[in-house]
Amino acid sequence: MSRGKDARKYLRGPPRGASVGPRTPTRLTPREAVIRARPEQEFGENPVAVRETGHYTEEYIPSFVEKWDSLIDWEKRSQSEGNFFIDLLRRRGVRSVLDVATGTGFHSVRLLEAGFETVSADGSADMLAQAFDNGIRYGDHILRVVQADWRWLNRDVHGEYDAIVCLGNSFTHLFEERDRRKALAEFYAMLKHDGILILDHRNYDAILDRGFSSKHIYYYCGEDVAVEPEYVDEGLVRMRYNFPDDSVYHLNMFPLRKDYTRRLMSDVGFQQIETYGDFQHTYREETPDFFVHVAEKEYRVNEEENGPYSATVNTARSYYNSSDADAFYHSVWGGEDIHIGVYHGPDEPIADASQRTVATMADALELGPHSHVLDLGAGYGGSARHLATRHRCRVTALNLSEVENARHRAVNEERDLTDLIDVVDGSFENIPLDDDSVDVVWSQDAFLHSGNRRRVLEEAARVLRPGGHLIFTDPMAADDCPRTALQPILDRIHLDDMGSPGFYRRELARLGLTPVDGGYHELREHLATHYQRVLEETERQEEQGLADKVSRAYLDRMKRGLTDWVRGGREGNLTWGIVHYIR
Repeated sequence: MSRGKDARKYLRGPPRGASVGPRTPTRLTPREAVIRARPEQEFGENPVAVRETGHYTEEYIPSFVEKWDSLIDWEKRSQSEGNFFIDLLRRRGVRSVLDVATGTGFHSVRLLEAGFETVSADGSADMLAQAFDNGIRYGDHILRVVQADWRWLNRDVHGEYDAIVCLGNSFTHLFEERDRRKALAEFYAMLKHDGILILDHRNYDAILDRGFSSKHIYYYCGEDVAVEPEYVDEGLVRMRYNFPDDSVYHLNMFPLRKDYTRRLMSDVGFQQIETYGDFQHTYREETPDFFVHVAEKEYRVNEEENGPYSATVNTARSYYNSSDADAFYHSVWGGEDIHIGVYHGPDEPIADASQRTVATMADALELGPHSHVLDLGAGYGGSARHLATRHRCRVTALNLSEVENARHRAVNEERDLTDLIDVVDGSFENIPLDDDSVDVVWSQDAFLHSGNRRRVLEEAARVLRPGGHLIFTDPMAADDCPRTALQPILDRIHLDDMGSPGFYRRELARLGLTPVDGGYHELREHLATHYQRVLEETERQEEQGLADKVSRAYLDRMKRGLTDWVRGGREGNLTWGIVHYIR
């Protein structure tokens, strides 16, 4: 990224002195002479005080660059990464790619091998020289290389690209937020209107919050190089690299947190951002070694019916507004409660078990006519009516499905509850209530439909009065769930991941909420029982003509999905229970 000399001269052939074959040991090439002339990294008297964006050019000295490929181990990294990036780019119809963090050329060479038109940029001339050598060594490719500083990328690199990739934990070399924003803005400007940015970084959340660990199977796969942080704080991770010849090198990096990085990408204009953990959609927050963000530039004008909803919430909204979903949930669950029940036996009616969940949660609270409850994801309103009828409290029922809300209002009218229950069309990611305005935030099995559950919890905490209660249930991934075990479920409900008990515990602690009786009452066995009962009830009603109200295709998909939920529960990959905290 330095504003150094343009390296486009390399387009005409290998750099002077670059190795494309065995070297004669008795003579020094110009490159070897440079290595001997600048043999050590310079960090000054206090290395942990070096927090400058431009300093990385002094850290990648020639002797370190020469050893970089032994750190990566191209063959093992290819195996661990697979075709993740190649497949992702091909699915999106990408042809031209700008690799802005070329390093020694691993991804540039892989992209060329896969047939993408690739330009390779980096701030380090030494890295580019080795990348050029590697292009010839691995497939006889002539890399189109450009030395460029990300902050002035449009000055040094020309044209627009279908995709920009910034890989290898490189973005962490930027220590100032203004530099990070400037670089992202440059990336955004160089993408075509529907282009994508792929950017990765270490899981610094885990390093900062729980200490360093590594599975040593992604990115840095070399077996004979020891890598670990030597110093860690919120503004610096200083990594130490020990090589077999007893040489030691360091890199000073800014520890990018995952959500902070996503917010920066959103701030500069990227609308849709997907995040993967070690190339997987499903991951526990503390598990991945690396995060990969895929950000879309394409500007999508929300149609009028989309309103203020995020893409993930709007997917759920469209689903629950569909005639098939409305008919199914109203018929199979009875149109009152559409959440998981607490069962006294495997054959108990769904409605009885579902109402028992509501009663169990309500009994944990001190409710009365003085209480104002906010029900997030209220569905058909069974919980709101129970609270209003049994406890005479006032309920604001926020729900994204206008179809469900219409049924909810109609039943409230029939039961003379409209003075106690206010049904509101809206999203729990943007609650239309004032700060400190409710006594209880209540939700049942709704938070999983958000692509930004942290935002949901932040909104819930915002509207709670001091001393107010947050109580909810949510189908969750078990804390020890394997990364890929829930993919069939996630694919069906169009989610990247699920919450977990550990996730909610950490986030609620971050928001300053206090657990009640441990904060989580696990009832995981009821999840599998519930979905098994729904599957059985679906098949029973199907024999009695349910297909006259719900399409055959919908019922087939639903039964497959219910089977996945039952399996996930019985195998211990899913869990469920009541989460209860006080602000």
